[in-house]
Amino acid sequence: MQIYKKIVVIQEMEIKNTISFVNLLKITNFCPLYKLCMKLTKQCIFFLLLCSWLGCQSQQQIGGEIKVGVLHSLSGTMAISEKAVVNATLMAIDELNAKGGLLGKKIVPITVDGKSNWGHFATEAERLITEEKVDVIFGCWTSASRKTVKPIFEKHNHLLFYPIQYEGLEQSPNIVYTGAAPNQQLQPATKWAFDNVGKRFFIVGSDYVFPRTASAIIKDLVAQLGGEVVGDEFVPLGSKDVKPMIDKIIAAKPDVIFNNINGDSNLEFFKYLRAAGITPEKIPTFSFSIAEDELRSMDIETMKGDYTAWNYFQSIQSPENQEFVANYKKKYGEDLVTDDPIEAGYISVHLWAKAVAEAGTSEVNEVRKHLANQSFNAPEGLVYIDGKTQHTWKTVRIGRFRGYGDVETVWSSEKPVEPVPFPKHRKREEWETFLTNLYEGWGKNWAKVN
Repeated sequence: MQIYKKIVVIQEMEIKNTISFVNLLKITNFCPLYKLCMKLTKQCIFFLLLCSWLGCQSQQQIGGEIKVGVLHSLSGTMAISEKAVVNATLMAIDELNAKGGLLGKKIVPITVDGKSNWGHFATEAERLITEEKVDVIFGCWTSASRKTVKPIFEKHNHLLFYPIQYEGLEQSPNIVYTGAAPNQQLQPATKWAFDNVGKRFFIVGSDYVFPRTASAIIKDLVAQLGGEVVGDEFVPLGSKDVKPMIDKIIAAKPDVIFNNINGDSNLEFFKYLRAAGITPEKIPTFSFSIAEDELRSMDIETMKGDYTAWNYFQSIQSPENQEFVANYKKKYGEDLVTDDPIEAGYISVHLWAKAVAEAGTSEVNEVRKHLANQSFNAPEGLVYIDGKTQHTWKTVRIGRFRGYGDVETVWSSEKPVEPVPFPKHRKREEWETFLTNLYEGWGKNWAKVN
């Protein structure tokens, strides 16, 4: 940067000296020489000014920084899941900076705590965009937090990368969805469970938009398959009052439990479930928000044999995944694990970086033009952004818990599946009405508030 400043100063001195010399010729009546010099001087000044401008542009490209926001819960009920996603996001940023950053600029992350409160997520998203002037935000876990910040990103025409599997029924030009759509997790898991476990389903979940919508999607598919949903029960996000739903599970005698509880409420749920004598051997549980990282806080011996469905497991045997796992453990601790949301947070940064490099700028409008069909050879396998929906093509995997960081893949789609945000067994207008009714029924919130 100092070199470019010196070049600009020298060029300014040369312009001044040239003009002074020509004026001297005019004063001393060297008219023919004066006219020739005037012609040459105009060309010289233009050339020197052009060099000066190019020097300033090069200085801007090589210097400076690109600020990005990282918005996740570092406290509250969701911290059990979201802290590790922050780690993976920052690791990806460090990798890019180690290679020179983006466009010759250092990527500077600004990490803030959403505090497991969707209202606070909205406040921080607004601040990151308007005060911190970040170029992109990587963040949110619960659909309540994502739906609360969505209008803010659309108002400011900004960009959010959302790394979590979710209920679908959404498509925004200002959000890139790098987690699973319903047809990449919920629906294939339902079909597999119906074919391989049993036909009587009991659904449990936290009482906000993702579990409620997931329940509706599962019910529709179970009905189509000829099965039966024998119960669905919900508890407020973060609640420990799970015993009543355990009692209803016992009474209903299902073949399988579908679990959409999020956060540390899962600790209480499985404690009471096991105390009631419900084990994986008797009634297996499919958990859609428990992965390898959450298992670290649970008794793995009581979880062995239960099921989960994601797009990534730490146990994937590929050079890309082995390198990813090794790097993560080296950076954050050998006792830690990777899982699907962690990996999705990681690939979000790399997909964004590819769009920035192709656009030649980190400016949001230009980056958005280059998002479609960006691909990345990820730890989970090849992923790429669908140009129509801004969701991600991903491979579907169903697994069985075997130990800490160890999930056995029992079924896989083998190749990336096209994302379908709006399940086709209802019209889009019907799904939108369903969401509106939830929102209005909760007092214009995306979760039930006691």
